[in-house]
Amino acid sequence: MAQQDSEQQASDEFVDDVTDAKEREEAHRERGTSRPITVVGNPVLHKECKDVTEFDDKLAQLIDDMFASQRTAEGVGLAANQIGVDLKVFVYDCPDDEGVRHVGAVCNPVLEELPAGQRVLDDSNEGCLSVPGAYAPMPRPDYAVVRGQNAKGEPIVVQGTGYFARCLQHETDHLYGYLYIDRLSKRERKDVLKQMAEQEPRYDVVPND
Repeated sequence: MAQQDSEQQASDEFVDDVTDAKEREEAHRERGTSRPITVVGNPVLHKECKDVTEFDDKLAQLIDDMFASQRTAEGVGLAANQIGVDLKVFVYDCPDDEGVRHVGAVCNPVLEELPAGQRVLDDSNEGCLSVPGAYAPMPRPDYAVVRGQNAKGEPIVVQGTGYFARCLQHETDHLYGYLYIDRLSKRERKDVLKQMAEQEPRYDVVPND
């Protein structure tokens, strides 16, 4: 759908998620309540989440709770369905490969398709709070652009490189029903689930029935 030039120009400006990162994360966390993490096998993790349509105090509280939950679990990104909420929103507190800290929240994220010339794959290890204690190499582009909305419903565009790019792709995947292990071979997935089974989570999780 076409937009007016002024609106398109505004939406093409990358959000500043670096300034006052520490203070913004602390403010969210102090207002929030930590919740247990849902783990692989929970149905909410394996289907596309609902779009966020109401940008209200309830959403703001959810985002605060997500920041609190993310810190408790010592994560760098968290999707709403990882605390059992069926909504397309994720938060992040993640460094890029230059050590710059990025903090923010994205509603209704859409990952941009990169031109083939920009797809430089990084096959570093990847982990997930919903697959606690397990890691596996996962090739992903080392640059990512996500379009979505902020907590007020305003359009935003977030870009990331290196580790932060991996985070943006990982969290967007969650909201469409994909865990990183769904992108592994059967043998690799089996190994990751074995790693998970052999360890006790270091944070509260929701047991699957």
